[in-house]
Amino acid sequence: MCGIVGYVGRRDASTILVDGLRRLEYRGYDSCGIAVMNGGSPQVVRSVGRISGLEEKIQTIPALPSGDVCGIGHTRWATHGRPSEDNAHPHRDCTGDFVVAHNGIVENYIELRRQLTLEGHLFSTTTDTEVFPHLIESCFKGNLEEAVQEALSRVEGVFAIAVISTHDNQKVVAARNGPPLVVGLGEGENFLASDAPALLPYTREMFFLNDGEMVVLRSDSVRVSDFKGRPIHREAEHITWSIDVAERQGYPHFMLKEIFEQPLALRTTLQGRMGPTLLEEELAPLEVFQQAERICIIGCGTSFHAGLIGKFMIEGLARVPVDVDYGSEFRYRDPIIGPKTIVIAITQSGETADTLGALRDAREKGAFSIAICNVVGSMAARQSDRVLYTHAGPEIGVASTKAFTTQLAILYTFALFMARTRGRLTNEEFNEKVRLLSDLPNQVQQILDQNNEIARLAELVSTYSHALFLGRGVNYPIALEGALKLKEVSYIHAEGYPAGEMKHGPIALIDSNMPVVIVAPQDPLYRKTFSNMEEVRARDSVVIAVASEGDQDISTVAEYVMRIPRTDPYLNPLLAIVPLQMLAYHSAIQRGCDVDKPRNLAKSVTVE
Repeated sequence: MCGIVGYVGRRDASTILVDGLRRLEYRGYDSCGIAVMNGGSPQVVRSVGRISGLEEKIQTIPALPSGDVCGIGHTRWATHGRPSEDNAHPHRDCTGDFVVAHNGIVENYIELRRQLTLEGHLFSTTTDTEVFPHLIESCFKGNLEEAVQEALSRVEGVFAIAVISTHDNQKVVAARNGPPLVVGLGEGENFLASDAPALLPYTREMFFLNDGEMVVLRSDSVRVSDFKGRPIHREAEHITWSIDVAERQGYPHFMLKEIFEQPLALRTTLQGRMGPTLLEEELAPLEVFQQAERICIIGCGTSFHAGLIGKFMIEGLARVPVDVDYGSEFRYRDPIIGPKTIVIAITQSGETADTLGALRDAREKGAFSIAICNVVGSMAARQSDRVLYTHAGPEIGVASTKAFTTQLAILYTFALFMARTRGRLTNEEFNEKVRLLSDLPNQVQQILDQNNEIARLAELVSTYSHALFLGRGVNYPIALEGALKLKEVSYIHAEGYPAGEMKHGPIALIDSNMPVVIVAPQDPLYRKTFSNMEEVRARDSVVIAVASEGDQDISTVAEYVMRIPRTDPYLNPLLAIVPLQMLAYHSAIQRGCDVDKPRNLAKSVTVE
């Protein structure tokens, strides 16, 4: 969602802030701004739209005098109040002495705004964030940290904030309760950001704030405390990511780069996890899994679709009942959970607010928790009993690709682990499935070799306004994910359905103006899916199939076929999604869409 950057040091703060914001663009935003200060009043520059517009405005402000400079920057994704320069962050109080950038939602902002208005405060925006600087001004009695602490005690909701003030103009105060914040340590300078890539050009020594922690950054010191001011000792970690990982490396877009990174991402995910012990070291003790009576999987968006496939994998291989819930709905149905329930939270960023809330609720009810996520040290990882990292590397494109396939690889590995732990697989069966798992990176590469043919097919798909995706069994969630990818990046209205449900409503929509994409590998439900394709073709639709190599019959009912190698039926979804990712990408390009930053979407949704 929103992105925050902070800096204290002797360099040109505006350049560092803007560069950091640019590296957070993947989070999605509709406006941006910075505030910098070196004695005197803060210089605040804000802009609607892209960061390039902000840079042009910054050129018009006078340079700051030499010496220690502090500053904060922000990219906003509108929640309260439309995108506008007035609503863009950072926000100021009435006096202009307190400046705040905020990520999150203040749930009691109406009440706070009413109280502050009665005290004489004047508001100039329609955002919830503006209560922060006014509240800090109201609480200020000579010490900025104490004013922030008192303000936080009156705020309800989730937030990450960064504050600067003319009353102490050589420091940044920041606090976290929900959305992520990472602190970067330098020589004679220190940094703050919503995510590590923003800081990689400047430092590799970093640590993430936990919920309920506040940090005070000066050029020569970093002090961490809780919201009551009690000191907390934190050790920095050395981040090994290459800056090049976050660059496009010659690809026209991050999305295409990340689609093509999937063979490497899968190898990294599976490395060291396919021996006889599988996941035992990461998930010990085994008794938890031997005695489990039920598994609940929670996730949002693409991660939810991964969870649906995980249900088929775990139930089919380990014979343990599995429920799958949207993270945004799980808490509110008061699920039945006990100590013999395993809850698996799937989240690429590890910071998805709905999933974190569901995870906390499950743990409070006594469940054993596992996080499947991509970001080391994320909140989901810290809040779970165990964590299975996907190790996919940074995913910059908003539409998830390699994060999804690595999630599926982890889920299949976990299903094998459960089946072996509970005595459901013979050694021969286990070894064969591990072999098929190890073939995946090369098989995905074979699919990527069809890129040019799929790009030509996308020229046709891009001309339509609607599309229907169908699949059966374990491939039904791929119909959902394929439709999601197409609608996310190309803005073509697309829906995914179980193929067996087609006759119960969606068939009314099928005609020559509705192309139908059917996931139809040769698995136990192939013949039933084939019959559905016959029904679609009889209604003059363009039929596009994802089918197994060597399937000759498919061409009798499908006009266009994208081929995937043969594998275990439970691994077909991992292969089937790859051509659908490419189809969505190329369709979006044909339509002139911004594939890396689709409108209204954010990479990491850190508020409900």
